[in-house]
Amino acid sequence: MLELENVHVSLRGFPILRGVSLEVPAGRIIGLVGRNGAGKTTTLRAIMGLAPVRSGAIRFAGEDLTRLPAHRRAGLGIGYVPEDRRLIGPLTVEENLLLPAWAIGMREAPDRLRWIYRLMPEVQELAGRRAAQLSGGQQKMVALARALMAGSRLLLLDEPFEGLSPALALRIGEILQVLRSEGLGVLLAESDLHRVSALAERVYTIERGEIVQENASIGGI
Repeated sequence: MLELENVHVSLRGFPILRGVSLEVPAGRIIGLVGRNGAGKTTTLRAIMGLAPVRSGAIRFAGEDLTRLPAHRRAGLGIGYVPEDRRLIGPLTVEENLLLPAWAIGMREAPDRLRWIYRLMPEVQELAGRRAAQLSGGQQKMVALARALMAGSRLLLLDEPFEGLSPALALRIGEILQVLRSEGLGVLLAESDLHRVSALAERVYTIERGEIVQENASIGGI
């Protein structure tokens, strides 16, 4: 479903990604593991069109995304959960969830919202609360739910387990397993190899902007 081929990204003249290549098939969870500053976030931002690709190619379901504007990528069914969540504090949880749908003119937004609430009833319980009133863990759950509004085919997650309690991390893992069973591709960027290995079918290790290792994982089988 998603393919990166020899992707190079430079920011302010400094090379950040040096020939990154990876694949995310439909219905699979793929891990991208590396230390802070290794290039994980830049890889996800490049896929979303938020970091400029100097050379190489990004393809999604056979379509070349490399020069496609960022605002058009969500409309293809790609959802993104940034590390810092980026919820809009004064808005309610439900309003935050609906923002991607409003932005891309999604006609099926009410049906999609009901599906998200069935998948994540704990988020529905928070629907009327302002995002700024939530705990960090609750905000992580809401950010995941918001990404699923547009992310019907591919989900990109940046450090989704960071700072979470073991119980909440387990719950997010359960949700990702359900999404995989429904055919979504998931690219999971994490610094903790053990958490990724428990979920992912394949794990790419990134160091200094390069993929240095690719291993199958027993967790996703």
